[in-house]
Amino acid sequence: MSQGVQSEDITEGNSTMPPNDSELRTILDALWFDKWLIATIAFSSMLAAFAYAFNATELYRAEVQLAPVASKGTEGLLNQLGGLGGLASLAGLAVSNGNNSDLLAVLKSRDFARDFIAEQNLLPVLFHRDWDTTARKWKFTDPKKVPDLRDGVKRFTEDIMSVVEDKRTGLVLLTVEWENPRLASEWANLLVERVNDATRQRAVVDAQTNVSYLQQQLAAASVVTLQQSIGRLLDGELQKLMVARGRKEFAFRVIDRAEVPKWRSSPKRARLVATAGIVGLTLGMLLACVRQVLLRRRSV
Repeated sequence: MSQGVQSEDITEGNSTMPPNDSELRTILDALWFDKWLIATIAFSSMLAAFAYAFNATELYRAEVQLAPVASKGTEGLLNQLGGLGGLASLAGLAVSNGNNSDLLAVLKSRDFARDFIAEQNLLPVLFHRDWDTTARKWKFTDPKKVPDLRDGVKRFTEDIMSVVEDKRTGLVLLTVEWENPRLASEWANLLVERVNDATRQRAVVDAQTNVSYLQQQLAAASVVTLQQSIGRLLDGELQKLMVARGRKEFAFRVIDRAEVPKWRSSPKRARLVATAGIVGLTLGMLLACVRQVLLRRRSV
């Protein structure tokens, strides 16, 4: 009687064994059975990544850290003038609001990139594989295939230059990534100089226009209080004009200039090969499990 109960307990114990152990054993057996398939896939993935990493174009990253320069506009004075402020707006009186987003918009604009590429004659550099340096002409005979400024701007803004603003500190990081480390650093520094020059020249033109307009209004004004208000506004524009003419870093102040990078930024060969090995190993294990499932279904 006790032997029967004992045998029933043993049977019940075997039937209530956790299924996870058997499933794990099945998976391990499947992986071991197809170990060469898994190893082949992992090795092939690493080999492909290795070939790509050593044949991919090496890129170097140059970075410039910038701080937007706060500008003092005359918007407050215009508000104090009331009706004259509306008249100034109708006459095209340019007023700066000191918004850093305007400076970033200029730096990121396609027009700015287009002018920079044209000024530096960068099309043969950006598309050097299509440029015959000996004959100094494009290799294409079809004019439609010859790169133009639109192609240069697209590549420069999407693949080469990037601008990122830190919302917490307000600092701006301008990055240039290119095959030649010396050119990458030169372009980064030149871009900052050019955006400062462009914004300074625009500010000079705006201030000169405002000064001319205000001088005309001052000469035509007959009310003393109005003359005093226009005089204060004129003083502000004259100050802006002097600052624009005398300050080199008009839009952005350089915190750290770009230096010639010593190490490449991409491709990261070791990381790429290791990632490919992990992906290949995972894929091989999945294929091995799927293969064993299909074989068992066929045998049933």
